[in-house]
Amino acid sequence: MRTVTQRNIALCIVLSLITCGIYGLYWFVCLTEDVNAVANETEATSGVMALVFTIITCGIYGLYWAYKCGEKLDKAKTDRGLQASNGGVLYLILYLFGGIIAYALIQNELNKMAA
Repeated sequence: MRTVTQRNIALCIVLSLITCGIYGLYWFVCLTEDVNAVANETEATSGVMALVFTIITCGIYGLYWAYKCGEKLDKAKTDRGLQASNGGVLYLILYLFGGIIAYALIQNELNKMAA
């Protein structure tokens, strides 16, 4: 099983801005892999494929990705006996207004689970 990496959210945001979004693409791939790991979904779409799908659909797959990340995180919380919220809808809405906000909240949840 893949281990989840705790990341400094502020540093990830700054690196995404400094690199004009290139680090954001890497962060997207890492988030996808980490969410799949905490949800124990070995057959889920990989981070690289999720990025490719998002690029070729001009961002439409990213909306689906954000919603599914919320569902997977809720599943992981439930499996750990934690209270789950409807994160899928929240991440979907935040992804519409700026993907980096959704990334930060997803990373925050992953950091909590990795601790």
